[in-house]
Amino acid sequence: MGTVYYDASMSLDGFITAANPRPEAGLGDDGLQLFEWINSADPRNREIVESGVRTGAVIVGRTTYDLSIPYWGADGPLGSARVPTVVISHSVPQDVEGNVYTFVNEVEAAFETAKQLAGDQDVSMVGSKIGQQFLKLGLIGEVSVHVVPVLFGSGTPLFGDLDSKQISLEPIEVIQTPDVIHLRFRVVK
Repeated sequence: MGTVYYDASMSLDGFITAANPRPEAGLGDDGLQLFEWINSADPRNREIVESGVRTGAVIVGRTTYDLSIPYWGADGPLGSARVPTVVISHSVPQDVEGNVYTFVNEVEAAFETAKQLAGDQDVSMVGSKIGQQFLKLGLIGEVSVHVVPVLFGSGTPLFGDLDSKQISLEPIEVIQTPDVIHLRFRVVK
């Protein structure tokens, strides 16, 4: 298996959604600006986007799934790459689109399922609560944060509930573009 990493775009004040996330606006009011850098022509941003190809499986929580499925559809979070996506949920929706989604009911089962589905490739995860749970359990090797130059003032915090657990990180890479600053850290074990 490759690296297990947590990946998120966030506002400068630490939010991965703007205020009021809901099914018709999964990232909240004006929250889509967190991902405008993905469509940038800047070659440094393109390289970050294309590095998602190394991902063999993605782990998400049910809230992320419910808010994102209108955008992802049957292909999952990485679009036409159709990367297997493991959803941690206590129930399975009746109208699951496509066959990229696997539902499990606990963090450890998600971790094992994703490792198996990814093979030698990386496993990534998105969503604040999922990332926090995996960090607390020591199951993440790297954290990638894409800091977008906007202040939301409220929304879903990236690291809002680590139960005061200190987690040391070692900087690996910093890439600054006009649209976003990409930060990559190794989790020190």
